[in-house]
Amino acid sequence: MVSDAPPFWWTKADWRAWSLYPVSCLYGSIAGRRMARARPPQVAVPVLCVGNFTVGGAGKTPTAIAIARAAKAKGLRPGFLSRGYGGSLDQTVLVDPHHHRADAVGDEPLLLAREAITVISRRRFQGAERLVAEGADFIIMDDGFQSARLAIDFALVVIDSDRGIGNGHVVPGGPVRAPLRQQMLQMSSLLKVGRGNAADPLVRQAARAGKPVGVATLLPRPMPELQASRLFAFAGIADPTKFYRTVQSLGGEIVATRDFPDHHYFTEDEMADLMADAEAQQLTLVTTAKDAARLRGHHGAAASLLSNTKIVEVDMVFDDPQAPGKMIDETIQRARARRLQAKQAR
Repeated sequence: MVSDAPPFWWTKADWRAWSLYPVSCLYGSIAGRRMARARPPQVAVPVLCVGNFTVGGAGKTPTAIAIARAAKAKGLRPGFLSRGYGGSLDQTVLVDPHHHRADAVGDEPLLLAREAITVISRRRFQGAERLVAEGADFIIMDDGFQSARLAIDFALVVIDSDRGIGNGHVVPGGPVRAPLRQQMLQMSSLLKVGRGNAADPLVRQAARAGKPVGVATLLPRPMPELQASRLFAFAGIADPTKFYRTVQSLGGEIVATRDFPDHHYFTEDEMADLMADAEAQQLTLVTTAKDAARLRGHHGAAASLLSNTKIVEVDMVFDDPQAPGKMIDETIQRARARRLQAKQAR
């Protein structure tokens, strides 16, 4: 579980990572074999997957949204396919951002649904078919790179430049989801997010393997109302410190912070404490769009907290503005080749 990721995953490998090494090897062997041997079912439209090497946030959702906007600019009708992390619905569901709540469909699907048709399904192929039935002609799969449940035409792997791949060990000794060699083989392109250097070894490895490497930055939308304000920042995401740096870049003074696990659903007591502590110190509450998505649609303390909190929206900005469009074009070309090959094999 992402929300249960231990802190030692993101530091230099120590005795905890090495003591779990035999289990990591077994897990990695199974995950790698599954990726190598996968022959997943195909859908009739192009499929671009936005994934990452590791458990934990790297900027997949903002990247997927940026690609969807580029697809719409090309006249396509993109659709998002998500597993719906944290949701309670097991069936394939078309997400309605005006009707569903995060506890039913997950927080990230609600953010995606603001941009394009979004379907959640633990069965990727059925979810993709539902998107096609709803009129989507280009599928953007949010995560699922290692799961091999649906044929992928283009696999974009996003890596955070500050965290990289943590201690480099495979789950459970570290955050890596499958052996890097196998992931590199399946990857179409690598996207480095940010200006840090933790991802540079993977960038060099990708370049040696002949994989294209792009660079992008998560930029907050201007919020002049935060400048010179005394703030209480809280976040339930994989890396809250990244959010706090973003808030500071907007000119606010962070006086207090409170971290929660990724995808965390706030309890009544937690929400009451946040509001009480902010009021006592005369601070303005500020949080992420993903945290806000988990508060929307509720009454009582959740509605009160949401109305008293500033929401920071971010956009993924590519160094090469043409990069999303190029990836979309390549995805379409690969899908045509895939369909032709399947037709000839009949």
